[in-house]
Amino acid sequence: MDISSGDISAIVFRRVVREDTAEYSFDAQMLTLFMELDGKKSLSVISKKTGLKMSTLRETASKLLKLKLIEQVAEAIAAVDADFMDTLKRELSMAIGPLAQILIEDAANDLGQSVTRFPTRRAPELVESLSREIQREDKRAAFKQTMVRKIKEKGY
Repeated sequence: MDISSGDISAIVFRRVVREDTAEYSFDAQMLTLFMELDGKKSLSVISKKTGLKMSTLRETASKLLKLKLIEQVAEAIAAVDADFMDTLKRELSMAIGPLAQILIEDAANDLGQSVTRFPTRRAPELVESLSREIQREDKRAAFKQTMVRKIKEKGY
């Protein structure tokens, strides 16, 4: 697995049980990351907890992967559906006009995501980011209310 590029913040790893683990020499960052990997926490959660930068986690995880001491947890990332994106575009268009689609794509890219596979867990972040583009307070509030209802309706 190559984690040398792209957004790794949502990746989840777990330790691999090996009899020879004690024979490896760990530096402080390797040990810190290795001990945090439980198959449940994403690298972004580990970064916040340990204070290690994402670039350090990328490098350290690469070392541990090469040594076959960790493995990625196979987890499908749930993406928002077309209905959500259609509602988002329609509501944003009503608030700011025809640039809505471009702003949605830009906001998704700024969050390191694709519009076609945008993670459900980050939908509130996307809505918040887009709401900042709406100048009029009443339109911003209406946009946020509609999208919060949609997020709850979808169970995101």
